[in-house]
Amino acid sequence: MTCILRRGFLGTAIAAPLVTAATLAFADGHEVTISHYFTGELGLKAFQEQIDRFEAATDYALKDSPVGHEDFKTDILVRASGNSLPDVFSYWAGARVQFIVDSNALHPIDDMWDNAGLDSVVAKSVADSATMYNGNRYLVPFNYHYSGVFYNKAVFADAGIDELPTDWEGFVALCEKLNASGVKPIALGSMNRWPAQFWFDYLLLRTAGPDYRARLMAGDASYDDPEVHTAMGMWKDLVDAGHFTDNANADSWTDASDKVARGDAAMTLMGTWITGYWNGLDLVPGEDYDFFPFPSISEGVAEASVGPVDGLVMAANAANVDGAKAFLEFMVSNTDVQAAWSKAQGALSANVNVDPSNYNSVMLKAFETVAASEVFAFNYDLATPPPVAEVGLSMFSRFMDDPSKVDEILAQVAADASSAFEQ
Repeated sequence: MTCILRRGFLGTAIAAPLVTAATLAFADGHEVTISHYFTGELGLKAFQEQIDRFEAATDYALKDSPVGHEDFKTDILVRASGNSLPDVFSYWAGARVQFIVDSNALHPIDDMWDNAGLDSVVAKSVADSATMYNGNRYLVPFNYHYSGVFYNKAVFADAGIDELPTDWEGFVALCEKLNASGVKPIALGSMNRWPAQFWFDYLLLRTAGPDYRARLMAGDASYDDPEVHTAMGMWKDLVDAGHFTDNANADSWTDASDKVARGDAAMTLMGTWITGYWNGLDLVPGEDYDFFPFPSISEGVAEASVGPVDGLVMAANAANVDGAKAFLEFMVSNTDVQAAWSKAQGALSANVNVDPSNYNSVMLKAFETVAASEVFAFNYDLATPPPVAEVGLSMFSRFMDDPSKVDEILAQVAADASSAFEQ
């Protein structure tokens, strides 16, 4: 199983540097280099529009080098290992930022944070969970997402569904009713592995709870524990009952989203970025589609919401420190930027000063769901170190290929994850 090992990240260049910030920076100090994963359906045009706002408001110019979402996960580590990071880059809060902070690849931003008064700009719950690492601030949150069950309202109506499930028994009954009506209940596009993680996240959080899940993510529990077997067993029951679309690993997340939009499937467990995608297909939020929170399972377990926080960080060897800090401050502080980006991306703003009226009805409900949750948990591949995340993501893919091998898969993953934590 292929993993990105910590020793390789720290000690040797994995590949020749793609480009160096020092080479790109102009002598006059007005250029800021940046790389990000907001490409294709994930918002290249919208991100460039926000860059344009920054350039129009300042004396800085940005040298942009976007990288595809999946390739970025490896590309940025390659660039870090070769000391060729741009001044600024986007990154996912949580274990991925912790990984590169521990490798001394990031520049702390405490002074900028305090000078800009970001404590009054960034939601405290987001700031507490996403910005601090080893006692310092390193990340400016750009937006955050919530993962819920998004569904086609017409399909539900045609199947005679007029009540949304709140517990597991109700959810299973919903799936059975949809199947009986001739439509597949759940679309999953796990071609790139990560869309499957939300099923593991919620099933584990709703049964074993956030504290156990945190221990598993930190390597203090085992993938062969009864808690993990219980969660995977419930997932297997859904697959065995025929509630998922066929050949999930052959579809991307947009393929699965398209199936729900067309009515070939009824619902999909996905992040709020799906709203930006569906809105681009002229679906109307609240009329054509809506969502409901993942149902409760075990009594007494804290209600958790799952999702990622997209952030911006500054490289430790940034060539233009002042420009990088100015960009980070502008992108989170400017309410016009935050409102426009949230709308285009289907994201929730990290800036508390953005008027909630900027959200459509579905996004506003997502905002309120997160606000009412007892816990906000980073999704799986952002909650555990990158080498371990590789092990787990491959586990989800193997499971969807053949759920009957779940016990064998978990035994192997327990060993692989333990080894990855030791790297």
